[in-house]
Amino acid sequence: MIRFESVTKRYPDGTVAVADLSLDAPTGQITVLVGPSGCGKTTSLRMVNRMIEPTSGRIWLDDRDTALSPPTQLRRGMGYVIQQAGLFPHRTIADNIATVPLLLGQNKRAARRRALELMEQVGLASDLAGRYPAQLSGGQQQRVGVARALAADPPIMLMDEPFSAVDPVVRAQLQDEFLRVQGELGKTILFVTHDIDEAIKLGDRVAVLRAGGRLAQLAAPAELLAHPADPFVAGFVGRDRGYRALGFASAGSLAAHPEPVVPLGCQLRTARDRADDGWVLVVDPSGAPQGWLAVGGVADAALAGPVTAELLNLGGTLAPEGGTLREALDAALSSPSGRGVVVDRDGRFVGTVTAAQVLARVAEPTTRSASVAEPTTRSASVAEPTTRSASVARPGPKR
Repeated sequence: MIRFESVTKRYPDGTVAVADLSLDAPTGQITVLVGPSGCGKTTSLRMVNRMIEPTSGRIWLDDRDTALSPPTQLRRGMGYVIQQAGLFPHRTIADNIATVPLLLGQNKRAARRRALELMEQVGLASDLAGRYPAQLSGGQQQRVGVARALAADPPIMLMDEPFSAVDPVVRAQLQDEFLRVQGELGKTILFVTHDIDEAIKLGDRVAVLRAGGRLAQLAAPAELLAHPADPFVAGFVGRDRGYRALGFASAGSLAAHPEPVVPLGCQLRTARDRADDGWVLVVDPSGAPQGWLAVGGVADAALAGPVTAELLNLGGTLAPEGGTLREALDAALSSPSGRGVVVDRDGRFVGTVTAAQVLARVAEPTTRSASVAEPTTRSASVAEPTTRSASVARPGPKR
């Protein structure tokens, strides 16, 4: 556990970056610090590893006062990931990841073996091991940064806006990969971001800081969305917090309806005959949805030939079976046919849901109360189909 006990940081010119901060970051969980620019998020993070020294107060790692440990020793027991990855440009990817294990006395062969294991764990191909940071994309560099932070298997990780320097698509992928790795490893993580959506998605607990480095509210994401402590928190969380709270309500008993489908490559005439309201869902040989085909009102003369990928409408997200109401509603609203596509854990088509179905479920009193309940776990993006529950909304792949 990381514990801030009345921590203040005041600079010589009188500026107070952090004021009397007290909070706990529980063991094995992700605690997110979020707030406007200049509210002391990064300063708070950097005081944990003593890159910045507190003016007053104490920071504890379990029962150990960080002020009593030499800074270098303290830092070697923590993973640290920053916005631009901070990689050594003259070292290969494998050597970057192996940096801390080598500093801790591990032999080169063991350190390299550990580096290759971590590359696989964070989703990097092993053939990138001999490349240099400049030869990688921004998203790949961030994965290397995470792998390097994990290399010495530290119990604590500090992450300072690690995904903010990449585009939204890559950022979402990195967030999902990060949650997957955390689900396997269960590190104690203090994570800084200015993005409330990222905080809600990743955090087991979210600490909202206001200007002047004061804690405005510390709560589980569902509680933060449902019951902001004051107008500042309500404004920072955003006016669409009711919709985002659906990410903590299980779709549960929401039944997916059967839907006619056709295989990619079948004849267009066959697809039209199977269409419902002018739309038919196209799947690949494994049963994974590939997109919607619009065949309503198409003249017979235009129906010669097979269904190809170029003819498909790729709009719409996929909702995981046993997922959340937010995922189901988004799938329905974004679908060109008006019917949201539901898939099982292997990505195979299960059925469809409509926005009307989801909204009827939202209106049920049990759903409204469930949407503000504290989630039991943040380690998986989609619940097993047999449990029919999920704790966190995760955006599905586009179709």
